[in-house]
Amino acid sequence: MNNLDKDWESLVARLEKQFDDEMTLKGILYLIGIQELNFGIKRFSREEKLNVLHVATCRLLSGFGYYQFVSVDEDGWPHYKELKAIKNLNEKEQENLIKKAIINYIN
Repeated sequence: MNNLDKDWESLVARLEKQFDDEMTLKGILYLIGIQELNFGIKRFSREEKLNVLHVATCRLLSGFGYYQFVSVDEDGWPHYKELKAIKNLNEKEQENLIKKAIINYIN
């Protein structure tokens, strides 16, 4: 098992203990998106939930030069500009990059 896998498993175990629930990559991204939005308690539509995941992904990958923060709109949603296409990475490379970014963000 490589360091990324060990760090990831450790982080997931810590979050599962903290939230007393099973944590998935998507669930962790959602938590980060909610934290970044800072809207408080709010019910999101299905489309908004996808946008929450997008906000988290953009925020996380901005540290690796994939996105750049542009502005916050009148509804409080941040907007990012894509600088490098993450789709140029294969699925496993994308997942590993996002995991590294989450580890950096939370630690």
